[in-house]
Amino acid sequence: MREDFRGRMSLPSESVRCLEVGPLQANCYLFFDRSSGEAAVIDPGGDGELIAAELEREGVRPGVVINTHAHVDHIGANGYLLSRYGIPLAIHRLDAPALLDPQRNLAFLGGGRDISPPADQELDDGDAILVGNRSLFVLHTPGHTPGGICLLHKNESGPSLIFTGDTLFAGSIGRTDFPGGSLSALLESVRRRLFSLAPDTVVFPGHGPATSIGREMVGNPFF
Repeated sequence: MREDFRGRMSLPSESVRCLEVGPLQANCYLFFDRSSGEAAVIDPGGDGELIAAELEREGVRPGVVINTHAHVDHIGANGYLLSRYGIPLAIHRLDAPALLDPQRNLAFLGGGRDISPPADQELDDGDAILVGNRSLFVLHTPGHTPGGICLLHKNESGPSLIFTGDTLFAGSIGRTDFPGGSLSALLESVRRRLFSLAPDTVVFPGHGPATSIGREMVGNPFF
């Protein structure tokens, strides 16, 4: 992979673009369906105008914003995108209250208050989110936060894709020392939910480079 546009990476998929956004350089993903021109914006942690410019550059229209969890570096541009495009916001039901709670979403660490609008759709394990003619399936993976989720796209013509938020990184896992975190729950989530996927499944994490399930099963030091 290489970086070629302010954090935009060349990724192994024609339907994914990545932007590093916000002061903590979290990965915001655009997942889109070329046939319909529709996109999902996953974890817009900041830089809403940059995200909008990339949507326009790709020629796709956003249909939904999805947060993998409710920490400030993944929700910072929710309000901008919802206001600009009039689209719904989806997050797991257990993290939905944290959108409006600066203690739980960690906005208080930077002196922030009103970080995100409330959720329009509260997700649960097994839900499917339609993005044009494609689907993202919700896997509840608690540990980093109580309502942390991963989003799986099952690809019949190649490796499947999964957006793991701060559950699984290349060579690491998410922190569990924030309110609601649990190391045992996070390890169980990865082992039971993620490591049961095909080894060639491409992992798009909330920070850092893409990886694969097989690579993490073999080389991640936490397992």
